[in-house]
Amino acid sequence: MNRNRRAHPRLKTSVPVEIIVEGSSSPYRGATSDLGLTGCYIETCFPWPVGTKLDMKLQLEDTLLVMATVVTCDALVGNGIEFTKMLPEDIDELRSFLEAAKKSE
Repeated sequence: MNRNRRAHPRLKTSVPVEIIVEGSSSPYRGATSDLGLTGCYIETCFPWPVGTKLDMKLQLEDTLLVMATVVTCDALVGNGIEFTKMLPEDIDELRSFLEAAKKSE
């Protein structure tokens, strides 16, 4: 199976994240293990099922608000998350952050 189906590459980078799962009011706080323009991976012992809708806050220089959906679920490991909606200025900030991080690799 080809695991690299992404339209945009991901960088191994830890960015603080706050996630609110659809139907819940308690936030999950953690960090990305990788991050790209259209998604990320979150390591957690208690991953959410595929299809779960998420409201996320990515903490870069500013706080980026992201609507997302869980697209992979690896038991006791984590979730692959696809970003489904972001403001254009948040996309621009994420793109700038990723380009700067890639240059410093």
